[in-house]
Amino acid sequence: MAHTKAIGSTKLGRDSIAKRLGIKLQDGQPVRVGEIIVRQRGTKYTPGKNVLRADDDTLYAGKNGMVKFTTKMKSHFDGSRKRATFVHVIA
Repeated sequence: MAHTKAIGSTKLGRDSIAKRLGIKLQDGQPVRVGEIIVRQRGTKYTPGKNVLRADDDTLYAGKNGMVKFTTKMKSHFDGSRKRATFVHVIA
């Protein structure tokens, strides 16, 4: 005997909802205090001047101004270096 009916429910079809991560404001766009600039998991983008980081690693503006993205080499504690992208708000 079958354990479920012929038209029984499927065990497939479970999919998580999208988290809507990514950059919300591009380089050169105006931003107000508290507006979200980047939604991320981990610190792919590092907070710079006038940018604050929330508990879930979201970056948001600390002051009114324009968004600016810059890159520079960042040193690790073991001496290795990697390129890091910083997000600034230029007042």
